Amino acid sequence: MSTVVETVHDLIVPILDQHHFELVDIEFVKEGSSWYLRVFIDKPNGIDLEDCALVNDALSEKLDSIDPDPIPQAYFLDVSSPGAERPLKKTADFQNALGKYIHISLYQAIDGEKIYQGTLKGLDDDTLTLVIKIKTRQKEITFNRKEIAKARLAIEF
Repeated sequence: MSTVVETVHDLIVPILDQHHFELVDIEFVKEGSSWYLRVFIDKPNGIDLEDCALVNDALSEKLDSIDPDPIPQAYFLDVSSPGAERPLKKTADFQNALGKYIHISLYQAIDGEKIYQGTLKGLDDDTLTLVIKIKTRQKEITFNRKEIAKARLAIEF
């Protein structure tokens, strides 16, 4: 299904550039018996319902104009904000998250743990450093970026 994501990416980037929106992610997934094409967009002060509707309509029109249909199966199109727990995928996402509380999942456990949450303190091409709380103490842990399966902003309680 990567060709669907690539096609949608090529169609949506000009739409987003025209409105100064950012493409956060594109997913084409099957859940149960239904297919979902999800496009996550953002802008500096946040996305609202009108922004999502505008992009949804423009993307729908472009997809419908392509022959043959790049997505032959029935699907639901969902254009939305990435939400408060926005995924961190690109280097720019991590740079924008410096000083913020994040959640990371690792491919392999370190000291018996695969999930860490803390404040992103440092970042370079190969590593990132989190300040985590262990009871009442703070500890810095540096992770190799290749070890990170998923990362997202998190809400600190």
